[in-house]
Amino acid sequence: MENIDDLLDTVYDPEIPVLTIRDLGILRAAHIEEDGTVEVTITPTYSGCPAMGTIEINIRATLQEAGYERVVVKSVLSPAWTTEWMTEEGKIKLRQFGIVPPENASMDKKALMGEKRILECPQCKSKNTEMIAQFASTSCKAMFRCLDCLEPFDYFKCH
Repeated sequence: MENIDDLLDTVYDPEIPVLTIRDLGILRAAHIEEDGTVEVTITPTYSGCPAMGTIEINIRATLQEAGYERVVVKSVLSPAWTTEWMTEEGKIKLRQFGIVPPENASMDKKALMGEKRILECPQCKSKNTEMIAQFASTSCKAMFRCLDCLEPFDYFKCH
C-alpha cells in the first residue's frame, strides 16, 4: 500500500483545484491506528465551509482505493484554521492560478479601519487595484479589479 501522506497529497480542494488539502493547511494529522484504521484530522477554513463534505468523501475514497479499508475523517474546529497554515508552495500555486494569496493579517485589519488594501494584480503586476466586492466566488475571497489591465481577480482573505 502507498504511503498515507503521499496519498493525501493527491486530495485537492474542490473550490480551488490547484491546492491540495496540505497546501491549504486544512490537513492536521494522519496516522494508522493499531487496528488498521486510518484516522485523518482536518480543520475547515471556516465552520460551515461547503467544500468540507466533498473533501471528506475524497479523502475516504483516495485511501480506500489504495487499500485502506477503514478510514475515519475527523473535523476539528479548535484551534481555528488560519491562512498562516497555508504552505508557501500553496501561495505560489494560488498566484499562478490568478488568485492573490493572503497577505499578513494586519493588512486585512487595516481595511476594517477604512484603509485601502493595495494588492498586486496577478495578471499585469500593477498595484493600481481596487476592491469591488467583499465576497467573491467563495466567502473566503474578496473580488478586486486592476485599474490598469481592467482584469478582475480574487484575493484570498486572511483568517
